[in-house]
Amino acid sequence: MAFVFQGGVIVAVDSRASMGSYIGSGTVQKVIEINKHLLGTMAGGAADCSFWERNLTRQCRLFELENGNRISVAAASRLLANVMYQYRGRGLSMGTMVAGFDTKGPQVYYVDNDATRLKADVGFSVGSGSTFAYGVFDTGYKYDLTVEEAIDLGRRSIFHATHRDAYSGGYINVYH
Repeated sequence: MAFVFQGGVIVAVDSRASMGSYIGSGTVQKVIEINKHLLGTMAGGAADCSFWERNLTRQCRLFELENGNRISVAAASRLLANVMYQYRGRGLSMGTMVAGFDTKGPQVYYVDNDATRLKADVGFSVGSGSTFAYGVFDTGYKYDLTVEEAIDLGRRSIFHATHRDAYSGGYINVYH
């Protein structure tokens, strides 16, 4: 899950990778640092997410080198959506969030394997436990949360999702 608040962006994830009833790992790093101000999350096929987000990291770095400044959150999400459009219908499984901070403030975008790209007004939760995370998030969210309250809300949302959803679990990682 990722959401914006007055103090920036919070990204909170679990660490379980599963395929059906099989738990492949309980220690997957589901957040990829694209640059110091931009994070990508993984939901769906681990290989697809990892490959395309590392590819996005390279494209963003290339943009930085060519233009002399950081890429915006919107432009990074657009790059990923454009690549996903080229691979539509090829069996990819990816639902990711691109979250970060730029000159326009904190932003969160959702991008999936069908090249759907949505900007969050508040935030998104993606993955099998997302409905459970939304239940906790919706009861505690307000824009003017303090940093500590926002971190706690993200952690609690994922914690409850891991207890209600068999395919979520492991460690809870929270980024601000």
